[in-house]
Amino acid sequence: MPDLEARKVIELGYAGNERLVMNMGPQHPSAHGVFRAILTLEGETIVAVDAVIGYLHRCHEKLGETLTYVQYPSIASKTDYVAAMTSELAYVLAAEKIGQIEVPKRAQYLRVIAAELQRIASHCLWLGTWCMDMGGALGGGATLFLYCFRERETLLDLFEALTGARLLYGFHQVGGTRYDLPAGWAERCRSTVDLIEKRIDEYEAMLEGNAFFLARTRGVGVISRELAQEVGVSGPLIRGSGVAYDIRRVAPYSSYEAFDFKVPVETGGDCWARYRVRMVEFRESIGIVRQALEGLPPGPISSRPGVKSVGQVRIGKGEAYARVEGPRGEVGCYLVADGSAKPYRMKWRGASFSNLAVLPHIVPGHKVADVVAIMGSVDPVFGEVDR
Repeated sequence: MPDLEARKVIELGYAGNERLVMNMGPQHPSAHGVFRAILTLEGETIVAVDAVIGYLHRCHEKLGETLTYVQYPSIASKTDYVAAMTSELAYVLAAEKIGQIEVPKRAQYLRVIAAELQRIASHCLWLGTWCMDMGGALGGGATLFLYCFRERETLLDLFEALTGARLLYGFHQVGGTRYDLPAGWAERCRSTVDLIEKRIDEYEAMLEGNAFFLARTRGVGVISRELAQEVGVSGPLIRGSGVAYDIRRVAPYSSYEAFDFKVPVETGGDCWARYRVRMVEFRESIGIVRQALEGLPPGPISSRPGVKSVGQVRIGKGEAYARVEGPRGEVGCYLVADGSAKPYRMKWRGASFSNLAVLPHIVPGHKVADVVAIMGSVDPVFGEVDR
């Protein structure tokens, strides 16, 4: 039995007259092992949250200034390692802007195919881990986790056949792509996305009739339209708050203007709305992949000859910012070039870093258990947060 003083503390705490400061993470599974949330509680209600980052810092931007334009795309993959193709693409687009380098049409379509397959794979990991984090109360969280990873593995099989790697690819290069489609790859890709499209129906059937899932997501972690715009969130977060903003539409790159797709928008701003946006994005990405495969033009995959040394590719002096629509939102790369084989300066705009800034605004007022659902709906990758 607790002593008298301890009993008083417990009673005061439950009465809401005292506040408790509690660490959630970095060891907590839903905190990815590298994120620490300092929660201030009144009973079980959160009244304040302080996000502590930096556990994964690797001096990535300064590292990029020591590597050549040939070497760095493979390292860019290690920022958002769940969507490696995204960071690679932002980097080479920035370099191509400075050097005014044209990219063959076939390479542009190959980039789109890779980017959309990567979006599907990233969303598979997000959905599976999110349901797992929210726990067995969903009555199938672990099951859906395994299902999503089953589908994700088929996509990684495609990436392995295309690039030889399953996580970090080095697919993009300044002027085009490093690899073309191997024989039979297009047919294999079509059958894979056909299968995944059917499985998405199964995911929705498992979750959207589940009372626990609805209770954990509806009305939880609401980001208003005004807050989303003020903080500067992007991707599914801002679209889940009623803003139809997608870089593929507002500032098309790599021939995205040639593809027919819709930008999903929900107005609720809660975890449920962000879930629904991503579920629609699954299908839209599949549609874009099909269009790109159907209309894939012939021709070269790069406007530059194959390199014989890592210092062979040089671009002129200048600076540029290139941005792409990643699975988590806007990913931007700012480059300053001095005419050498390496960037003079480099700076990243990570979607996860910017989106994480919304947590102190939306977590207070919720219970401790809700933090897991809210964090998962934001979907941060901490390699991109800390860099």
